[in-house]
Amino acid sequence: MGITLPVNFDWKRILKIGGVALIALILITLAVKLVGSTVGTFTKRGSVSVTQGSLGNSVSYGLGEKYSEDAAYGVAGGVPELSVRNIAPIPPDSGGATGNDAEEYEVTDYRGTIETRSKDEACRTLFDLKAKEYVIFENANTYDRGCNFTFKVARDHVEEIVAAVKALKPKELVENTHTIKKQVEDFTSEIDILQKKQAVIEDTLNKAMSAYDEITILATQTRDAESLARIINSKIQTIERLTQERLNVSTQLDRLARAKAEQLDKLEYTYFYLTVVENKFVDAKNLKDSWKAAIKAFVRDVNMVAQDVSVNLVTLFLKVLQYLLYAFIILIIVKHSWNLAKRIWKGQSPPQA
Repeated sequence: MGITLPVNFDWKRILKIGGVALIALILITLAVKLVGSTVGTFTKRGSVSVTQGSLGNSVSYGLGEKYSEDAAYGVAGGVPELSVRNIAPIPPDSGGATGNDAEEYEVTDYRGTIETRSKDEACRTLFDLKAKEYVIFENANTYDRGCNFTFKVARDHVEEIVAAVKALKPKELVENTHTIKKQVEDFTSEIDILQKKQAVIEDTLNKAMSAYDEITILATQTRDAESLARIINSKIQTIERLTQERLNVSTQLDRLARAKAEQLDKLEYTYFYLTVVENKFVDAKNLKDSWKAAIKAFVRDVNMVAQDVSVNLVTLFLKVLQYLLYAFIILIIVKHSWNLAKRIWKGQSPPQA
């Protein structure tokens, strides 16, 4: 005996409840998004952090973005540029030099970082050293947040330049003294070896040319064309190979000669590697950049909220409708399956179509 329960749907009430639920869902979504955005912003901000290094510093205004005052490598906008001058020098070989005359090959260089609130004045002071005859500039970079210079000074005037640099009150000024005797000896030894190799190649090339000339004359006199052709081909290959070897050796000799000259030049001059960093208490540019980043983050969050309460909400509604349709189909199948099972259990045959 089937029991049928009357079901009365009040559609107006259902629509009211659905509307209230939809509005509540939108408000909750907005609240969660805004609270999450605010908490995330304060979490990332905290306080202004300053990271200082031996050659520069970076300042962060709590937006997850660092505005680097990268004065160590002489670049505009804090973006490092790679060059031979930017590479840290190779430290002296720990093996040391032989003999008791290592001090005769001592060289000195200075590396310093100057932090100032007026980078234009400090950079101009250092650049004015270029006018002195005993100061030779090799590299000079000026950019928004500082500058850096690489120059060498005749050894007789080093104390004067050191005093001028100290007058700028550098944050750090390092004096490095070491001997280059071992490097000079290594270059000299390699040059001697290559010069001997070059002499051997020249001698071999001359002898080969003479031998091939004699064989060519003999083959011509005997009218042996095949042998003459082989001799000519062999001569060409030998000349090409020895000539290439001679060029390679000459290239290596030139490179070593330049490297040795650079090392010996350090005996006459002292190198200075100086960096000026602008470090203001209130940096208007950084503050402006931080405001730009904050506004961009706010617009991004508002856009996400707008998408969530419009397009994404419609997508969610369609997904729910899809699953409700699946549930309705499953419910119909279960209902008919249950009725069929009851008929079979009671011995009744299923209705014929």
